[in-house]
Amino acid sequence: MNDLLFPILLVAIGLLAGFIIAFIINSLKINRASKRAEAMIIQAKKDIDKAKRDAAIEQKEEAHKLKIELDKEVREKKEELKDSEKRLLQRESSLDKRDEMYQKRELSLDDREEKLSLRQVEIQEEKSKVEEIKKEQLELLEKISGFNKTEARDLVMSKVKEDMSLEIAEYIRESENEAKLTADKTAREFIVSSMQRYAADIANDQTVTVVCLPNDEMKGRIIGREGRNIRTIEAITGVDLIIDDTPEAVVLSSFDPLRREIARVTLENLIKDGRIHPTRIEELYDKVCKDMKQKIIEYGQEATFELGLTKFDPELVEIIGKLHFRTSYGQNALQHSIEVSNLSGLLAAELGENVSLAKRAGLLHDIGKAIDHEIEGSHVDIGVDIAKKYHEDPVVINAIASHHGDSAATSVTSTIVAIADTLSASRPGARNDSLENYINRLSQLEDLGNDIEGVEKTFAVQAGRELRVIVKPEEVDDLGAHKIAREIKEKIEDKMKYPGTIKITVVRETRAQEEAK
Repeated sequence: MNDLLFPILLVAIGLLAGFIIAFIINSLKINRASKRAEAMIIQAKKDIDKAKRDAAIEQKEEAHKLKIELDKEVREKKEELKDSEKRLLQRESSLDKRDEMYQKRELSLDDREEKLSLRQVEIQEEKSKVEEIKKEQLELLEKISGFNKTEARDLVMSKVKEDMSLEIAEYIRESENEAKLTADKTAREFIVSSMQRYAADIANDQTVTVVCLPNDEMKGRIIGREGRNIRTIEAITGVDLIIDDTPEAVVLSSFDPLRREIARVTLENLIKDGRIHPTRIEELYDKVCKDMKQKIIEYGQEATFELGLTKFDPELVEIIGKLHFRTSYGQNALQHSIEVSNLSGLLAAELGENVSLAKRAGLLHDIGKAIDHEIEGSHVDIGVDIAKKYHEDPVVINAIASHHGDSAATSVTSTIVAIADTLSASRPGARNDSLENYINRLSQLEDLGNDIEGVEKTFAVQAGRELRVIVKPEEVDDLGAHKIAREIKEKIEDKMKYPGTIKITVVRETRAQEEAK
């Protein structure tokens, strides 16, 4: 028991001693921390006092600097005020001098005005004296001549009018002759220059198309059993198929180039496909018609792009493309329209007119031909309706209406288009005509001249481009010859249809012949 009590006592004493030592250490740490805090507070107070002193010094220095700058600005302002005051004083002195000068000038002007007034009075007196003398002289002249003032003036004016009227008439006649010569020469130069600058190949469209076959056996397949295939092709395409002894070839005949082209493409596709029967023919025909519509649009777009024209309605572009499949006397209508457009643009450039508008009118002048087989009426009236529908310029509408003389031309552009149309249609090789129509036209021309009284003989020369009329000199005088020429011109314009122009020349001559023996 005693052995246990002693260790317990030692442990209790050790714990007590440890507690006392820990307490003493904590007290020492607290004392040290409080001293350190007091030292830090004292140091902080010193730093605050030092910062206050430094701030006060800085404020004093800044205030000193501001004072120096303010003093400097004040001195500068004072100097500026002094300079301004000097300038004002100088200006005031100059104004005083100017005022003095103006006063002197005013005095001199007053003196001059007074002198002018006196001079004016003198002049008025002199003028009244001259008027009196003039009046006396006029009275004396009236007594001597026997005419009063009104009669003399009327006599002089009538004489002047008579002399001037003769001079004016002579001047007008000379000017007219000179203008005619100059106008004809200038017009020829413009036309020749335009034709030289634009050259297009001539290609006449025919009424038949030849389709090549791989072999002669294909002819029998095209004809079909009992001719059903060829009848189907002719029925749906509207063209005639001519199958003769020509080896490996079939001829398509039609006056409509569009139908002929559709039939050609359909037949070529049938030959490539190999399946030739009525159902397949109808399927390929429908497909080719759809493809041809896109091709027509492409033709129209190419034409407008080639001419550099824009802002066309898509439907109008398609109508322009249809001109590719229309012909006039064998001349392709689209190629003719492009040629007229180019010539119109060149002529408009020579005359200083709107080139773009002239080219547009030239391209659209025959637009009615694209659908004249679908709508009743002349291609001129149809073209005017189309142009109005797509809101074309009034100048373009008038050019379409007047290019064949159906309406009066209201602008220079309309006349230019008519000239370009004539040039394109009448140049050699541009159009073809049958021999029968050619002979009938020449005979009709000669008959129109021979039917007129006083005409001895009429000759159509230069392929019908010129008509020479021989008149009886004893029955027709010079004025009558002019009258006959105009009468024949009016008959030709009223009764005939012809490309280009026809020149009428009336010849009147008297020959005296003797034979010496």
